[in-house]
Amino acid sequence: MQFLRTAFWVVIAVTLAFFCMANYVPVTVRLWGDLVMETKLPVLLIGAFLLGAGPFWIMARATRWRMKRRLDSTERALAAVTAAAAPSTPPPVVATSVVTTPPLPAPQDDEAPLPATPSPFHTTGTA
Repeated sequence: MQFLRTAFWVVIAVTLAFFCMANYVPVTVRLWGDLVMETKLPVLLIGAFLLGAGPFWIMARATRWRMKRRLDSTERALAAVTAAAAPSTPPPVVATSVVTTPPLPAPQDDEAPLPATPSPFHTTGTA
């Protein structure tokens, strides 16, 4: 995209340069009453172009500035709403790794097995 923009401006500059070389003749312009201006034709045309393009350029810059302020304000409001809503819902828990425990060693012959403890829910005998 930058290449196209550069190519466009190069074509415009070359065209303007050829136009200025071909039409570099003095021109007399009567402004008001007895006020007369003598200048070269390319200077007059470029000045008229800049005088006409100036207000539109200023308007475009003001619109861009206003839209940038509006976008910044909206982004700040969105960040505030997101920050206020974040504590109410806990973040999801994501397992990153699985921890495995090694198996217990088998009891040796000289160790006594653990005595069986009766369960409180298990009854022996008749009721």
